[in-house]
Amino acid sequence: YPTWKRTLTRRAREAQMKRFCKAQAIQRRLEEIEVTFRELEQQGIKLEKLLRDEDGTPGDQKTQWMNQLLYLVQKKNSLMSEESDLMITVQELKLEEQQWQLDQKLRWYMNREESLKTPEDRVAEQEILVQLLEVVNKRNVLIHIQEEKRLSEL
Repeated sequence: YPTWKRTLTRRAREAQMKRFCKAQAIQRRLEEIEVTFRELEQQGIKLEKLLRDEDGTPGDQKTQWMNQLLYLVQKKNSLMSEESDLMITVQELKLEEQQWQLDQKLRWYMNREESLKTPEDRVAEQEILVQLLEVVNKRNVLIHIQEEKRLSEL
């Protein structure tokens, strides 16, 4: 292999490893969010029971419980938003990996001598190009969704 091919191969492996590590970190965070959801749900159930069952408690105590319940709802909404962002990132990583694989296939066809290409090779090359454009468009849609979400949160 010439130096440039080794460099490209090394960079591709590094990018793939980076995507893999990012996917693992996202998976861990999603699991943490799930555990936190369950904890918040249990706390919310306890507070709701307290609010419904305690008729003789002072108004200050009820207000405090209500504030705690609202805080739990706010925290849960925040976690749901984060989970949504992470799911979009997972989809983006999948599309990025798919784009990389299609790009490698396309390079293989494009690097072949034009006189050696069969009609099937040309058709396959065109199909890969169409698939690559579809993946790029899907990634663009995800980016657009993220941008809209970010603007709506502001």
